[in-house]
Amino acid sequence: MEFYEVVRNRRAVRKYKPDMVPEEVIYKILDAANWAPSGMNTQSWEFLVVSGDKLKAMGESYARVCEPIAAKMEPDKGKAYLDAAGKYFGAPVVIVALAPAGENETMRKMHLEGACAAFQNLLLAAYAEGLGSCWMTGPLQEEAFLRELLSIGDDKQIVAVTPIGYPEYLPKAPPRLDPDLKQKVTWFK
Repeated sequence: MEFYEVVRNRRAVRKYKPDMVPEEVIYKILDAANWAPSGMNTQSWEFLVVSGDKLKAMGESYARVCEPIAAKMEPDKGKAYLDAAGKYFGAPVVIVALAPAGENETMRKMHLEGACAAFQNLLLAAYAEGLGSCWMTGPLQEEAFLRELLSIGDDKQIVAVTPIGYPEYLPKAPPRLDPDLKQKVTWFK
């Protein structure tokens, strides 16, 4: 698959088939993540691959986060949304990215940036392998729960969470807010 096609066509997937992703495919996308750039070449990211009972507990936690959103929906839609969220949209695997907390703000930020670059590689590699993913921030609202469930110490920061699985369908890309980049790019010549 051509690089720019992967970048433009990868979408946030929120409905997955129940088929388990083979471990060798998960390792392949994690290997792509591991090739990301990092400040001072620290390569300090870590990944937790979660399935089974721990994934079920994570889903229940995420459903709690989604309750205020569901409460604003029509009752049937709200219930369906909570059911889906509580199962991480049916994904058989969730990957959690971690980075060192860092001994000061500069180092914390450097480790965070490297882990984010690695996570983007992971998302792109997942799409190239025919998998869906979704960079999720909502689960981080239950950080204390995630730390306890997954035995994450205070020396680590939880960077990102994504379900991984075979997509039920691929959503269409929303239009870019600034397609010609006139508002997002400033040139200094």
